Amino acid sequence: MNALPLLPTAFRTRRSSKAFVLGAIVSAVLASTAHAGVFSVVPVRIYMTPRDRAVAITVTNEGDSPMVLQAEVSTWRQKPDGTDEQLPSEDLILSPPILKLAPKGHQVVRLARLAPADASQQLTYRLLIREVPEATPPKDQTLQIPIALALSLPVFITPPAAAREITCQPSTGAEFQVSCANTGKAYAQVRAMELRQSNQIVGKMEGGVYILPGARKTISLQRQQALAAGSAQIEVGFDDGKTQVFNVTVP
Repeated sequence: MNALPLLPTAFRTRRSSKAFVLGAIVSAVLASTAHAGVFSVVPVRIYMTPRDRAVAITVTNEGDSPMVLQAEVSTWRQKPDGTDEQLPSEDLILSPPILKLAPKGHQVVRLARLAPADASQQLTYRLLIREVPEATPPKDQTLQIPIALALSLPVFITPPAAAREITCQPSTGAEFQVSCANTGKAYAQVRAMELRQSNQIVGKMEGGVYILPGARKTISLQRQQALAAGSAQIEVGFDDGKTQVFNVTVP
């Protein structure tokens, strides 16, 4: 008998200041089921300097079954329009690249730099840690379909003098969009944004938008009130807790 299609998979994510815990709750129809593990990684954002040769990362199996994880490193860049671009890289390596974790077990691994770091600007990478699901033989006419989880961690190698330089203005494309450019030598992560007129919030955004050096991002705001032509203020909050205010003119 052919297996019926699976219902959409739902993922459960829990985030703290120190770890991401990834899980999966999977719904199935009749005789089809799916399974996945749960793991956490500390830290969730990796910072290095050009002098650092390696940093320690702790990976923990939060589930009740053994699991195998594999790591890959990619360079992470953004095109001028803000589109992400990732290419395989051998500048960094996770040692060991394959982890076998017992239930509730953990392992400390090292992310090591193999290539010399540029001391003039920030280098950005993505460390992808993915589950390698093991095939499960059918049991009681039940089809076991493995689902692999993956966690992508940003990696920043930052010289001491590198810093972001952000400018923001209303986008000419549509209302309640703000265009922000980073002309600095380090990343910026916008965590919150408010567009104000006459001390009233007319649009806002909460989330996490990365703008790498040399890139520009268009950020959409949730409308709160009507937007009129004239003077306005854009207040931007960053991941380091600092804020910046831009006085702009709405066309």
